[in-house]
Amino acid sequence: MTAQEKIKLGRDFCKSPFGEEREPSDQQKRLPQPPLAKAAVSDSIIPLTDDFSAVMTETDFFTILEGRSSQRFYKDEPISLDQLAFLLYSCQGVKSIRGNHYATLRTVPSGGARHAFEMYLAVRKVEGLEPAVYHYLPLQHALEKVGELPEPEAQITKAMHDQKFAGGCAVCFLMSFVPYRAEWRYSTTAHRVVLIDAGHVFQNLYLACGACGCGTCAIAAIDQPVADELCGLDGEEEFIIYAAPVGLMDAEKNAEVNAKLYAKTIEESNAVKPLEK
Repeated sequence: MTAQEKIKLGRDFCKSPFGEEREPSDQQKRLPQPPLAKAAVSDSIIPLTDDFSAVMTETDFFTILEGRSSQRFYKDEPISLDQLAFLLYSCQGVKSIRGNHYATLRTVPSGGARHAFEMYLAVRKVEGLEPAVYHYLPLQHALEKVGELPEPEAQITKAMHDQKFAGGCAVCFLMSFVPYRAEWRYSTTAHRVVLIDAGHVFQNLYLACGACGCGTCAIAAIDQPVADELCGLDGEEEFIIYAAPVGLMDAEKNAEVNAKLYAKTIEESNAVKPLEK
């Protein structure tokens, strides 16, 4: 397949398929609904606070919105467990459950209220947590440890496709997709919907970081097999689709590096001959 043919497939995938005839979904076939979230696999559960008043250092929404930017460099200090709890609740928190465990209403929107994601954390420096891989349990608002992380900086960097800045974070959010949770309702049209939903989740993470003194930079360029293995996923029924390193904001260093980065980008773009009209 040529590059142009691949581009055509990508463009077609972005278009809405809902006007087309499609296979009945498993929900329409009245097949059993998948769980709203993965159950804990560990007996050791770490409860998280739901009192965020102490960690919200900025509460003016417009200030947070105006200040939102990708932050690639962080102070080499731990974030607090309460800050982490706030960030997790902001991007995947459950507000209520509808029906007989039919759907969760969360802090982010999701097509059909399917919320087909799980959140894993590669923890490097969080107060009260040892460096390890954790899984967020949204129905309990709690964490469970699911894997070891003997070399946090190197392992996070490798999972982020060798982007070195990522290894300096306090914690790396790794969001997985559980396909059947969305496919049960939307069948063959589930996957486009889910990618739209993924943007909602990390935009909330960006804004929540701005409210509690942290910074983040969402990453699509992950090393798929490495990221999946890091979180103990099979790569078929569940796999990582998005990631975001998080740490205490280092505004001065980010401004300095971004200025150099943008200057280099402008210089390189000026060297390219413009397209002829």
